[in-house]
Amino acid sequence: MAKQEVKLLSFWPSPFAWRVEWALKLKGVDYEYIEEDVFNKSSLLLKLNPVHKMVPVLIHDGKVILESFIILEYIDETWKQNPLLPQHPYEIAQARFWAKFAEEKLMDAAWTAMWSLGEKKENSRKLAIEAVEKIEEVIKGKKFFGGESIGYLDIALGWIAYWLPIWEEVGSTQIVDPAKFPAIIAWMKNFLNHGLIKHNLPPRDRMLVYFHELWRSKTLSAVQQG
Repeated sequence: MAKQEVKLLSFWPSPFAWRVEWALKLKGVDYEYIEEDVFNKSSLLLKLNPVHKMVPVLIHDGKVILESFIILEYIDETWKQNPLLPQHPYEIAQARFWAKFAEEKLMDAAWTAMWSLGEKKENSRKLAIEAVEKIEEVIKGKKFFGGESIGYLDIALGWIAYWLPIWEEVGSTQIVDPAKFPAIIAWMKNFLNHGLIKHNLPPRDRMLVYFHELWRSKTLSAVQQG
């Protein structure tokens, strides 16, 4: 069988791009990594993703697949080893629901809580905590969302384990209180200690510098507009 060509356009601090890398590595798929600067987008990125002009972009034998959740499902359906999604249709539906919930309810609120100020910051933090409360109930009593091994929902929510604590530190705010959310804290440790994940994370010190710079830029803009 001819070797399949797999390329990934990525951006090193992007949690959306990293979830695709985790999936490819869990499947044992060899791929070519192409780093993009999302602040100075290449002609290749603009050509491959003219709609959103963002990473990640997966190229498989000349076919272009966009949007990280869609890419995850494409990877799972294309390479059958080490399945990511559960087998039962109901469980698949639940995994998709909670992935979307975390993206829309937790990520957006946590991101805003990091860089905003005053009442907006506190309101966003409260919304994020409310979302975490819901996710805490889902992970209770489990090592991973899929049971004993990492699956689709763990990869989709992996940013909570690594990016969210950085955002909390940069924004001087707390969303995941260890005393209030012990199940999520346990899952975060299990996820980050997984043999593959712990060796495939962006450097934390570099992440802090990057998000501190973004924080300064966004808070300065908010003050000027306010």
